[in-house]
Amino acid sequence: MTVAVVGVVLLGCLAAFQVVLVAGAPLGRFAWGGQHVVLPARLRVGSVVSIALYAVFAVLVLQAADAVDVLPSGPADVGIWVLTVYLGIGVVMNAVSRSRPERLVMTPVALTLAAICLVLALQ
Repeated sequence: MTVAVVGVVLLGCLAAFQVVLVAGAPLGRFAWGGQHVVLPARLRVGSVVSIALYAVFAVLVLQAADAVDVLPSGPADVGIWVLTVYLGIGVVMNAVSRSRPERLVMTPVALTLAAICLVLALQ
């Protein structure tokens, strides 16, 4: 259960980060390839979508830890594996980002979340 709590806290932090990006905070160098200090409208829309996805991811993590039971077990079991692969791809994408701040901050975050999901998927 502790590993799931860490995962949900990280997802919550990422969601909060996306909220401040949507609000126009000059932190764009940490996200979306780091090409913009303040995100343009199209990337702000992407950030809003990310916030919704993080909520779904949190439900998958909590369900995999048996902390909630909101999805049928079959789709939830597949979902945590899909999320693990998705986050693994995210590790690679962040690691090759042109933005040094994004590489240094988001790569370890994505790696931690991928590892958490893998642990939960394997249990």
